[in-house]
Amino acid sequence: MTTPRQTLTYLRHLFDHRGIRPNRRYGQNFLIDLNTHDLIARSAEIGPEDVILEVGPGAGALTTLMAEKASAVVTVEIDPAMARLTREATSGLPNVRVLQMDALARKHEINPEVLDNLRAGLAVAPDRRLKLVANLPYNVATPIIGNLLVHPELCPGLIVVTIQRELADRMLAEPHSEAYGALSVTVQALADAELVRILSPKVFWPRPKVESAIIKITPNAGKRAAIPDLPWFHDVVRRVFTLRRKNLRVVLYSLWRHHWSGKPQVDALLESIDLTGDVRAEALNVQEFIDLAEALRTRLGPSALELPDPDDTGSPEYDYHPDDEGDGDGDGGGDGPDGGCDGGGGGEG
Repeated sequence: MTTPRQTLTYLRHLFDHRGIRPNRRYGQNFLIDLNTHDLIARSAEIGPEDVILEVGPGAGALTTLMAEKASAVVTVEIDPAMARLTREATSGLPNVRVLQMDALARKHEINPEVLDNLRAGLAVAPDRRLKLVANLPYNVATPIIGNLLVHPELCPGLIVVTIQRELADRMLAEPHSEAYGALSVTVQALADAELVRILSPKVFWPRPKVESAIIKITPNAGKRAAIPDLPWFHDVVRRVFTLRRKNLRVVLYSLWRHHWSGKPQVDALLESIDLTGDVRAEALNVQEFIDLAEALRTRLGPSALELPDPDDTGSPEYDYHPDDEGDGDGDGGGDGPDGGCDGGGGGEG
């Protein structure tokens, strides 16, 4: 089967013929540079044993390219119009399954139907391995990557994705930097990440307002094994960074108020792992976060897991960028969003 290469001219003609327009709500900016398609697929080192998860396939350009080499491609598209285009582009490829649905069941949970389809693809042979390869919609990039990294069963062997450059910078950021946050800690604690290429807005249609980046994330089995409870670690990091401008004494006491008799108990726990109550989350390195999460798990016990999710209580998202000016003990602790749908990924073209 010969699939047309999806250039700007091809996509515009296709969309005009179907009466389709890029949907800002879904963060649809279509990758129109053919060399970049090839670079993404090449960086993912796709082979016949690979089951590929692709979120946001758009018109199916990257899908068809990957299906030529992979054992199976499970592609997830929330937009019905784009899902139809992907099905048409892959109609002669029996190893492609197109799911028209939201890839997320909620902010921090992958859709169970998506996971079931991945399990089915992996179960065909014992040597099958999962990879996430996609031009990710920016509005779901962080929860998709974060949830898969901490998933106890379906953590990919490799992640190669196009995302907003600012998001890639956060993944690689160091403590004390403005970009350092929960996403930095999660990625660096569980994987090795490298920047493959910075992408100009010119390689997308419509052009986004910001640069994009291809990033390659390789989950590290040794790093994962060093964290006794991955979901708990992920949750602690998310919660602590919702109050990143406050010091740890205030943050930990506020988050688990009913588990302490007073702030001296918080100080004692922090001192046991060589931290002080005056330090802020943005100053902790990855190992210190690992130590903190384990000390809290040991001290607080299973009931600490019963806290409402921050996203369900109106708290800031864990990957949001801080723009408050509150001091360490003040009330200003909100984080500001990172740009959402104005970015360039989301809807492969």
